[in-house]
Amino acid sequence: MAEPLSYNRYLRVPELIGLQECLSDPAHHDELLFITVHQAYELWFKQVLHEIDAALSAMQADRAPVAARALSRVAEIEKLLVTQIHVLETMTPINFLGFRDQLNPASGFQSMQFREIEFSSGLKDDAILRAFRDDEFAAGRLRARMDAPSLAEEFFALLTRRGLDAPPDDPSLNDDERRSLYGRRVRAVLEVVTHFEERYEEYQLSETLIAHDEFFSLWRYHHVKMVERMLGTKKGTGGSEGVGYLKTTLDKKFFPELWEARTHLDSTHGAGGCPFAGRA
Repeated sequence: MAEPLSYNRYLRVPELIGLQECLSDPAHHDELLFITVHQAYELWFKQVLHEIDAALSAMQADRAPVAARALSRVAEIEKLLVTQIHVLETMTPINFLGFRDQLNPASGFQSMQFREIEFSSGLKDDAILRAFRDDEFAAGRLRARMDAPSLAEEFFALLTRRGLDAPPDDPSLNDDERRSLYGRRVRAVLEVVTHFEERYEEYQLSETLIAHDEFFSLWRYHHVKMVERMLGTKKGTGGSEGVGYLKTTLDKKFFPELWEARTHLDSTHGAGGCPFAGRA
């Protein structure tokens, strides 16, 4: 007779709590915290990707409210990710240094799922893909994300199906032509933002996308400050420039058109002064 299902069996708790293996010998007290927080990150990243995939499928099916709901969950998870950084800050810098050398040459740069979130949201980077070329499992997953439509691409495809002029980017075009396409997408977002009652589904979806962008960016910022607080300007364990490199990522945006559109709103809720107006 099969053993009845229990909490521990369903969640596989014995295996789960056996995964935090410290490398320091004797085990440093704070290394368990470091591993636990980062493993929790990876579990949350898995859930974020699950919700992003749901949002992508919903947008492809023209189900904007379903996509918005999935992305709302993503934003709530990202708020938790910011909070987890402050749990790490309960370590003292000297205690972190007590086991940090054991981590070489591993680095947070190598988080495959973090990069999958970037790719699936719209930040696809060939250089990142090349950095994973020696990891067959990670490279395969990242290549699949690189080749698949992103949230940004599916959002503008949805707007296009709903009668707005929101053409996809085309890397084969010259810079002026690509700027023109970008401007048309900005104008499409302006149409949504300025007519949010008539286009409420599109508006709600755009708001959940920008919330995802905002809270992911806030995680980047808090992560940079945590690293600086712990390590100053020391190099990263993977050989990167540490804080110097991390600071270069702070201006990254998944959906720049959503942010740009805010610049061109005026008090009458029109697109006054938009530099893209009238451009082909």
